[in-house]
Amino acid sequence: MRYKIFQDVCMQNQISVLLVAHHADDQAELFILRSSRDSGVLGLAGMAFTSQVFSSHTNFCNNDWKNHSVLLVRPLLDFSKEDMYKICQGSNRGWVEDPTNRSPLFARNRIRASLGNLLSGTFNSELQAVISVCRRTRIYVDQICNSLIKQSITVMDQGFAVINLKTLNPSKIEDICLSKFITLVLQFVSQRQRPIRGSTSKLLLQYIRTIPCKTSLTAAGCYICPAPGSKGFKALVCCSVDCPLPSNAESFHTFSNVEEEHCFSDELEQIIANGKSYSNNNLVTNSSQAQFLDMRSQSVLDEARRLDVISESTHRNIISLQREEVSHFKSKTDEVASGCESKQGTEHIAAFLSEPLLPGQTCYFMNRFIISWKLSKEISSNWFRGEPLSLSYLEGDDHCCCVNEDEMVAKVRTTIDADWLYLAKLTKLPHSDNFEATRLPLTVAARKSIPVLVDDHGRLLSIPSIGFKHCPCMKASAVFKPRVPLGGGHSSFL
Repeated sequence: MRYKIFQDVCMQNQISVLLVAHHADDQAELFILRSSRDSGVLGLAGMAFTSQVFSSHTNFCNNDWKNHSVLLVRPLLDFSKEDMYKICQGSNRGWVEDPTNRSPLFARNRIRASLGNLLSGTFNSELQAVISVCRRTRIYVDQICNSLIKQSITVMDQGFAVINLKTLNPSKIEDICLSKFITLVLQFVSQRQRPIRGSTSKLLLQYIRTIPCKTSLTAAGCYICPAPGSKGFKALVCCSVDCPLPSNAESFHTFSNVEEEHCFSDELEQIIANGKSYSNNNLVTNSSQAQFLDMRSQSVLDEARRLDVISESTHRNIISLQREEVSHFKSKTDEVASGCESKQGTEHIAAFLSEPLLPGQTCYFMNRFIISWKLSKEISSNWFRGEPLSLSYLEGDDHCCCVNEDEMVAKVRTTIDADWLYLAKLTKLPHSDNFEATRLPLTVAARKSIPVLVDDHGRLLSIPSIGFKHCPCMKASAVFKPRVPLGGGHSSFL
């Protein structure tokens, strides 16, 4: 909620960069918290110096749709809280203390109090040294993943991704890098920025490493299967429209042409480009420079002790803090589990845009497609003449959509099986030479994630992604523009 408020303020005031005052002590608390939950090296790396937070709103600016983001920067991560007190005192600056920071009900506060008794110069510097090594390993993993994405991923205009398994060569990639790569691809296709852990992660690793792939798999909001015609050497990843989403998920956002939108400068893109350029000049070139690969928290600490990154006393103190927080965590978990009733209900991706889409309006559907339509006096060539007027597959009604623009409305939904059966029927008619829909190499699951326009009776008007429409005067478009780009969201640039 806090970042949502910050984000709204930034959007309203056209602010591209947000500075927050997280410091080294916050990073130390996070390390203990995550290590008590048995996090891996990527989690133990803590907060990044820079990351992108993408807006929950898509904006139309200068005839172009943009997914605006705010660059979140933490410039004080190398300063302790004591440093910040001294800076304020030395410059006669006042500050505010949040009284809830002293409450032992919160895990961070308990850890903060325990750390306060241990933060000697040696303990603090050694703990920060472990975090720094973990962060360097995360940079290495990020670099590998970015390279794999460029080499092996093809993003299709219909909203799915294809992984070239032969180019990827997964047998040569460390588990931690391959797992992060798969997570990034699935987060992009599903537009759900959730981590993928445990048995699901292991299942995905096993699937990707089986070449040629011959089976299908549903995981993390996506459906994965062999790409048609690839003989199992390519995997197709599409959004699973039957996958449950959180109850507060928004499947679309509608804008009017007259709605005022804010335009951001190109400053942010330049800052990010400069940051990536800096990172590319400071590459972690091979795995020998990245410690703790594929290790959980206990192994990370043991290896840090073996490499003399931390002393025996620091190792012992961190383990003690871990165990103390684990006991709190387990007791709290048991308390919550005993007091909760099982909730079976889940909300699925909205398969229908509830409000009609008027000519000239635009909607953002399933966090990925920008859809608009209008009527034109120009008659297009890729429509079906004559016969299609009586080919409606719904209730046998005549199908005519060339009506007055003021009377015509459209609704947006995902495709259903009946749509494709209907299209197959149309291709057998004369004048279907320009129609490419049935020749697209799509699986049934991939087809289901494509948006269609229907009239208020549910009759098919257009499938813009494949260039199909019934009405010769209708101009419809569905542009694949996911809210969070591939690899975006939480990458550390510096």
